[in-house]
Amino acid sequence: MLSKEHQKKKLQRGLDNRHIQLIALGGSIGVGLFYGSSATIQMGGPSILLSYLVGGLVIFTIMRALGEMAVDEPVSGSFSSYANRYLGTFAGYLTGWTYWFMWVVVGMAEISVVGVYVNYWFPDTPNWLVALVVLIVFTMVNLANVKAYGEFEFWFALIKVVAIIGMILFGLGIIFFGIGNGGQPIGIDNLWSHGGLLPNGINGMIMSFVLVMFSFGGVELVGITAGEAKNPQRSIPKAINNVIWRILIFYIGALGIMMILYPWDKIGTNGSPFVLIFDKVGIPGAANLINFVVITAALSAFNSGLFASGRMLYNLSLQNNGPKFFGKLSKNGSPRRGILFSSLFLLVAVFLNYIVPEKVFMYISAVATVAVITSWTIILLTHLKFRKSKSKAEIGKLAFKMPLYPVSSYLALAFLAFVIVLMGFIKDMRIALIVAPIWFLILYIGFNIKKRNNR
Repeated sequence: MLSKEHQKKKLQRGLDNRHIQLIALGGSIGVGLFYGSSATIQMGGPSILLSYLVGGLVIFTIMRALGEMAVDEPVSGSFSSYANRYLGTFAGYLTGWTYWFMWVVVGMAEISVVGVYVNYWFPDTPNWLVALVVLIVFTMVNLANVKAYGEFEFWFALIKVVAIIGMILFGLGIIFFGIGNGGQPIGIDNLWSHGGLLPNGINGMIMSFVLVMFSFGGVELVGITAGEAKNPQRSIPKAINNVIWRILIFYIGALGIMMILYPWDKIGTNGSPFVLIFDKVGIPGAANLINFVVITAALSAFNSGLFASGRMLYNLSLQNNGPKFFGKLSKNGSPRRGILFSSLFLLVAVFLNYIVPEKVFMYISAVATVAVITSWTIILLTHLKFRKSKSKAEIGKLAFKMPLYPVSSYLALAFLAFVIVLMGFIKDMRIALIVAPIWFLILYIGFNIKKRNNR
């Protein structure tokens, strides 16, 4: 087991409260809101607002389970370390490597998106070249120190937040006061005037759960930061408790405004709804502004992916679940070897953008969704064992208890299993259900080889 004392000696606690709050905020507002929202809306229409609410409650349950453990034991590696301790060494091995794999895959998706949006300004620039430049620049940022990562993430997340709040406020101005519409309020009829709240039936809403849950991938990153937070007992609970408000404001609020202003079946057909709203109220260069925001959103997620993957490899090494090679830090406290190893794998995205640029995002999103659902499932299972390992007196002393335990845990687990089943009914998502068992088999073989060599 990895001790807290060992972690404190090895890792620099260089993340302030403001870093933790914006990292948590940035993690819950991914590029999926900007890039993938049109596809989600086309799938479920206005009913996706309910999908995001249900998915958000499940995410909040997962985050509270993680938060209870992170406040009690603030270590880098987070849920991989907890799984290793409470579920056994294979669980720690599977969790750590799957989470590393998830962030490498998400990183591939994000730098693919950057290429698409850079093409808006520079149409002759190949996607693979943009991906390569982004990979090099952010590898260097993460090799610097945790403070450099925190600063970049703080400002990237702030840009996203300001853009979405601006879009919501301007949208409300158009809806209720007719700003940019000749003083004529639009009203909210668009929510039900185009086929009702369930235009594609209950099936459309249910199928949208898959894309909704993918858009939440990354919220658990705040648990990884616990090992490098200056005051995790204060900053982690605050960041996690705010998750539900972020989902209500930034997802349900933003998407609700979009579907009130424009018929749901027209969103995405005439350009980004974000651009249309800013343009309608007379913001100069609206398209350029939103293009910049989307690029920063993708870079933010990519930056976080490198941070998380490097820390996870470092933690796996200290658990004896990964090569000792990854267990050494640079002079400035950065897990340099893990970051460089992850960057090497991210070169695959550069290659994919060269050969199949139009399919990269959907395929990678599918694989990432299975990987993140695996991580969330293990967080919930680990928390169940964590609680069972405690006496009544110890449970009473927990500083950040999960609400409605254990009913909330079992309901969340059932929902995650349901989402995996739904993926089998979406053509472009089925590839993940093929890749996932192969990945788990590779991990099982690797674990047994490691176990045999350690005898």
